[in-house]
Amino acid sequence: MTLMNCLAPTYVQMLQALSNWIGKAQAQMGAEQAEALLSARLAPDMFPLSTQIRFACVQAMEGMFRIRGEAFPPSIGILLNEGRNGGEHPGSLADAQARIGEAIALVQSLARETGETVSDGQIAHDLANGMIFDLTAQQYARDWTLPQFYFHVMIAYAILRAQGVNLGKADYVAHMFAHLRPGTMPSQ
Repeated sequence: MTLMNCLAPTYVQMLQALSNWIGKAQAQMGAEQAEALLSARLAPDMFPLSTQIRFACVQAMEGMFRIRGEAFPPSIGILLNEGRNGGEHPGSLADAQARIGEAIALVQSLARETGETVSDGQIAHDLANGMIFDLTAQQYARDWTLPQFYFHVMIAYAILRAQGVNLGKADYVAHMFAHLRPGTMPSQ
């Protein structure tokens, strides 16, 4: 399994799940109440839902470009800044869905392109605060990009649950139902 074959499907299935959770929130709550979710936080010192969504998208896109050894397009910086300002400017659920759709399309496009990856190389991962991590591509995938991506996806899930959106484990692992052996779904 290549890093690309691991990362791309993971990003896509979980971003699709995130999109579905937002859809469920809209269906379960009125439009006004659902839009207010974008400002909800788990704790006062944490970013709101609008930021968690954007940062999940950023992690997926950055992960793809880093594994390919390519520079980030300006759109990632724009999305990152939108996320940092999500408390003051949460945008709309339509904006959130558009960002998720853009991230999915980019991940799928990069996964389809043939090209070199840095699977055997080094990645210098620099943070905005000046810290730099020197990692192999495998360490980057395992220890940084997937945990960071899942952190933001899970915080989004937790915010939605805490705000009363009816979500469960089946919503989190919806992608697994494509692999369910016929006749093995328990009856309720």
